[in-house]
Amino acid sequence: MSLARNTAVQASLTLASRILGLARDVILAAKIGAGPVGDAWATAQQFPNLFRRIFAEGAFASAFVPSYARTLEAEGPEAAQQVAQDALRVLFAMTAALTILAQIFMPWVLLLIHGGQADDPEHYNLAVLLTRITMPYLTFMAIGALLSGVLNSAERFILSAGAPTVLNLCLIPAGLLGTTPVITTQYAAIAFLIAGFLQAALLWWGVSRQKVRLSLLGWPRLTPAVKKVLLLAVPGTIAASGTQINIIVSQSLASFEVSAKSWLYAADRLYQLPLGLVGVAVGVAILPRLSRAARAGDGAAGSRTMDEGLGLAMALTLPAAASLMVAPVFLIDAFFVRGAFLPSDAVAAGAALFHFAWGVPAFVLIKVLAPPFFAREDTKTPMRFALVSVVINTLLGAGLFFWLKQSGQMGFTGLAIATSTASWVNALLLAATLARRGWYTPGPRAISGFARAFLATLILSVAIWGMLWQLPAIQGALSGSKELAAAVIVLAGGFIYTFAAFLTGAVRLSDIRQALRR
Repeated sequence: MSLARNTAVQASLTLASRILGLARDVILAAKIGAGPVGDAWATAQQFPNLFRRIFAEGAFASAFVPSYARTLEAEGPEAAQQVAQDALRVLFAMTAALTILAQIFMPWVLLLIHGGQADDPEHYNLAVLLTRITMPYLTFMAIGALLSGVLNSAERFILSAGAPTVLNLCLIPAGLLGTTPVITTQYAAIAFLIAGFLQAALLWWGVSRQKVRLSLLGWPRLTPAVKKVLLLAVPGTIAASGTQINIIVSQSLASFEVSAKSWLYAADRLYQLPLGLVGVAVGVAILPRLSRAARAGDGAAGSRTMDEGLGLAMALTLPAAASLMVAPVFLIDAFFVRGAFLPSDAVAAGAALFHFAWGVPAFVLIKVLAPPFFAREDTKTPMRFALVSVVINTLLGAGLFFWLKQSGQMGFTGLAIATSTASWVNALLLAATLARRGWYTPGPRAISGFARAFLATLILSVAIWGMLWQLPAIQGALSGSKELAAAVIVLAGGFIYTFAAFLTGAVRLSDIRQALRR
C-alpha cells in the first residue's frame, strides 16, 4: 500500500477520533468550566494524555517496530512472536509497578505538576483523587503500544489508529451524566480507566487475528532481545515525546495561575488536531518503509519516502497552523463557550492558541524527522535533542511566565511561546543532523512543494481574514449561530485551500492518482 494511502487510513481514523474528542471536550468544558475544578481535571488528564501520545500515537512503537520487524524478517514469525511476548511481560511488570508507586505517592508526585495550588486543600485533594483513578491508564497504554507495534509492522494501521476513539466514546456519556463540576470530573476519570482497558482489549484481538499469540501469564524475562528493545525504546520514547514533556512542564508552571491550566487545555485540544491527523499519521506510516530501506542500504528509497512524507505533512499542516493563528479567539469561542466556559475564558485560551499555532509545523516536523533515526536504531540522538528542547522550554517558559505576571499580564501565554520555540529548536536540530550525516536532505521536489504549500497558505489566510471581517453578516445570515458560522468558515477555508493548492501546484492530480494506486 502506498505511503499516502497508509497515511490516509491513519489520518481518517484519527480524524474521527479527534472529532469525537472535540465533542467530548466541549461537553466537559460546559459542565466543568475554567477554574480550580477545571484545573484539577486538566491535571488528572496530564498523565493519561502524556502516555497516550507517547505510547498509543506511535512513539514507543517507533522504537519497537524496527527491532520486531528485523527479527520477523531475519528469523521468522515464531522468533518475532517470542520477542513480542517477552517484551510485553517486562513492559507490563514495569508499568504496573510504576502505577502502584504512583498511587502510594500521588500527593507528593502532584507537587511537581500541580504544586501551585497545593495551598488549596479541597481542590488539590480532588486533583490527587482524579489522578489516582486515571493513572492505571498507563499500563493499558503500554500494552496497547506494543500491540500497535506488532500491527504496524504488518502495515495494519486501522485498529491502532481507531483505538483512541474508544476513549471518547467512554468520556462523552460521563460528561452528559455529570450533575455538578466535581461529580462530572469523577465520572470522567472512571471513564478514562474503563477506556484504557477496552483499548488494550481491542488491540489484543487485532493481534490475535494476525496469528500472533501472546500471553501476560508468566514471569518477565530480560532476554538479550528484550534488553535491546528496551535500550532502544527508553531513549526513543523520550525523544518522540519531547513536545509532550514540554507541555507537562508548561502545565506545572501554569498551576501558579488559577484557570491557566483550563485555558491551556482548551488551546491544546485545537492545536493537537493537526498534530494527530498529520504528524502522527505520517510518522507512523513512513517508519516501516524507512526501516526496510535502512536494512537494505537503499538510501534513494529512504530519501523518496522522506520527501513524500515531508511534502504531504507540510501541505496539510501549514494551512491548519495559519488558520489557528488568524482566528484563535473565534475558534475557541465557537467550540467551547457555553455553560460554565465563559467568553472571557475564550479570550484567554485564544491568546495561548495563537502562540501554540506558530509552533504546529515544528511539532509535525519532529514526528516526521525522528523516524529516520529510529529506522537506523539510533534513538539516543533524538532523545538528546528532545532533552535540549525540554531545558529551553523550562528556562524560557519560567522566565516569560513570571516576567509577564510581574508586568500585570497573563503569564501563561509565555508558556505557549516557550513550547513553540523549544519545538522549533528540536526540529532544526533533527534536520541539521540528518543532513550532516548524509541520511536525508530535502530534494528539489520537496523544497518546491514547501514553497507552493506556503503560497497556497497565504491565499487561505487572506480569505479567512476576509471572512472574519464579514463575520457579523455571515452570522446574521445563519440566524446568529456562532457554531454554524464557524462550520461555514472552516468548510469554506477547506475549499479555498484545495483550490489554491491546485492553482499553485502544491497538490497535483498525478499525486492523487498515485496515492490511490496500490
